[in-house]
Amino acid sequence: MTETFARRLTGVAAIVAAVAFIVEVPLYFVYSGPPPDVNVLSRLLIGIVALACLVVFVTALRELVKQVSPAYEWAGSIAGAAGLVYATITLVSSGLEAGAVIATDHPIDPTIAVSGTYILYGSISRLMLALFLTAVGLIVSRTKLLPRWAGRSAFVLAGVNLAFVPSLFFGNAPAHFYAANGWGTTALMGAFLSYWLLALGISAYRSGTRLSPARAAANLH
Repeated sequence: MTETFARRLTGVAAIVAAVAFIVEVPLYFVYSGPPPDVNVLSRLLIGIVALACLVVFVTALRELVKQVSPAYEWAGSIAGAAGLVYATITLVSSGLEAGAVIATDHPIDPTIAVSGTYILYGSISRLMLALFLTAVGLIVSRTKLLPRWAGRSAFVLAGVNLAFVPSLFFGNAPAHFYAANGWGTTALMGAFLSYWLLALGISAYRSGTRLSPARAAANLH
């Protein structure tokens, strides 16, 4: 995989994942009570597509780090592993929600009814995202892989995600901001990730027209 292709694949995967997440999140707020099955299954399907693209994104990013700065391949591996764990956890949560909805003959709110997803979507996901974002921030700040804002914003988002890890002690009311499955812990953090991914994806794709300084120097020889 060339550096140019890795940059463009990273960018496209991040953009598609971000757009899907951005479409998914508002569907959680359409109904005040238990939503109809079609709403739940639609948002879960969109989320599954987004997570598949996220897997491509973290894999391509790890390859890009290897191309640009082999000395920080270890950080790329941490980012890739944390991203894959996050995607896996969220896919499992989606499966649990979809199964509960399909098996029930009346509308339910799976964000409340499926207790197994409380800390999967909440504290566990927040910790894994914090690890992923910290690794990305380190990579960008040390390798100049992407613009400086990408690294700084990754560190900020990592800190915000860490702040929500203790939310598992604060109940299970989705209407509450800081609860195990609260809208701040899940939906707001998902929205922040979505728009950060979108900006990062656009930046990564546009950077496909240039090579890193090290790679450019190597090509001259």
